[in-house]
Amino acid sequence: MTCNLPQGSYKQASMPKQPSVSNLNWPRHLIAIEGMAASDISTILDTAERYIDRNRAVDKKHKILGGRTLINLFFENSTRTRTSFELAGKRLSMDVINISAAVSSTAKGETLLDTAMTLNAMKADAIVLRHAQAGAVQLIAEKVNAQVINAGDGAHEHPTQALLDALTIRRRKGQLKGLKVAICGDIANSRVARSNLWLLKTMGATVTLVAPPTLMPTGVAQFGVEYTTDMRAGLKDADVVMMLRIQHERMAGRGIASVRDYFHSYGLDREKLAHAKDDALVMHPGPMNRGVEIDTDVADDIQRSVILDQVEMGVAVRQAVLELLLTK
Repeated sequence: MTCNLPQGSYKQASMPKQPSVSNLNWPRHLIAIEGMAASDISTILDTAERYIDRNRAVDKKHKILGGRTLINLFFENSTRTRTSFELAGKRLSMDVINISAAVSSTAKGETLLDTAMTLNAMKADAIVLRHAQAGAVQLIAEKVNAQVINAGDGAHEHPTQALLDALTIRRRKGQLKGLKVAICGDIANSRVARSNLWLLKTMGATVTLVAPPTLMPTGVAQFGVEYTTDMRAGLKDADVVMMLRIQHERMAGRGIASVRDYFHSYGLDREKLAHAKDDALVMHPGPMNRGVEIDTDVADDIQRSVILDQVEMGVAVRQAVLELLLTK
């Protein structure tokens, strides 16, 4: 049953206008999870499974994409996503070039589109793009010949994060269908939450969104999932607890009253986790704000936390995406 948000004097975050998902999505590009078929999601996860053991071996190289060029074009800071795409490309024998906004010609006033067209003219085979503006990746995908992969566009989507999360869950739980997943924290500003809820719904899981009123978007009912402002109720009998980073950079003045108050009500600690199932997994896409979204004791619990597993699965998933896009 969908929960109604309590009335109060707070101002809820509004739902950002989402770009439409065009037919330029998978398998031409990877722009979004929304609209992707369950069979395509399974194909990516199954392909990623093949890379896990190889990535743990001494020789991690494949020649499958030798001679191809991958450009990582990042207009927002990133450690995990950019590094894992770089590793994925290099392990597939690709030539990999990393470009950040600070050293690109956009710092001189060049538009994003002109930058992308320049890279396209250099015959790049794949462009991985992260941008602060929702819809920026879709725009570029419509203009270039290279395959385009969304590494996060504003508060829209982050598809490879959802895929690596799904792989992590599937390897631990055996399947996604029938699981109860609680996604907790800054829902309003989280592209990770959006990609995950679309994927989990498509694969047959039950999703509950948990957030304070200021971080629960006013259009949340359109997602077709359960939602609540009560952390303990949202975690009840959950198989997976997925925490989210507080995204101060996207809040535009609507945020949390204080770190202490937020952690007291919505930070994951032992007491709140006890409301989930005894074997519930704990996840976080990183970077973590310890003592804000999650207690250190929970984050480092080797029996429950799969946060480092998520990092490992990220490389395998991005290898799978590159293989499937560039060898079809």
